Amino acid sequence: MKILLPTLHWLDANVEKIVILICYSVMALIIVMAVVQRYFFSYQSPWSSTITIYLFLWVTWMGASYNTKLRSHLSFSEVRMRLPYNLQFACRVLDAVLWIVFGILVTYFTTQQVKLVHDNFAIVQGTDHVMQWWFYVATPLAWTLLMFRALQNLAQDIQTYRAGHPFQHQVSLVGE
Repeated sequence: MKILLPTLHWLDANVEKIVILICYSVMALIIVMAVVQRYFFSYQSPWSSTITIYLFLWVTWMGASYNTKLRSHLSFSEVRMRLPYNLQFACRVLDAVLWIVFGILVTYFTTQQVKLVHDNFAIVQGTDHVMQWWFYVATPLAWTLLMFRALQNLAQDIQTYRAGHPFQHQVSLVGE
């Protein structure tokens, strides 16, 4: 138990960053390899352009989850910081509700898509054994994590509201 809790805290703080870093690194490696192959050997791996596109699914949805965690994704803080305290809290509750409702819809329908692709043994174009569902599963997984981040933010907002402390907003892009 002594190692489990710190490991979970570390994963909570870093899971999106790790997935994004790994995917970006693999994408960069594939692109560099493809350029070298084309330039020096007049050859291109048939899968080099498709795998990078599929990896971008992981980067995109994990990035959305990470930015939800940081409250920098669709936050409209310029408007919200000027609202009365109770309305700021109401907007934060509305955020959580909307993220969760939308997340349930996205997760449900993309899980159906992943199941369909899995059941049809769809492979990535240009490969023999790389399954498409390995990449499509990024959407329901990342949206599940995104909903978890929304719940974490909501719990923090309720705590802040009950204590009467001001809500933390993202730094304003325009001067005060």
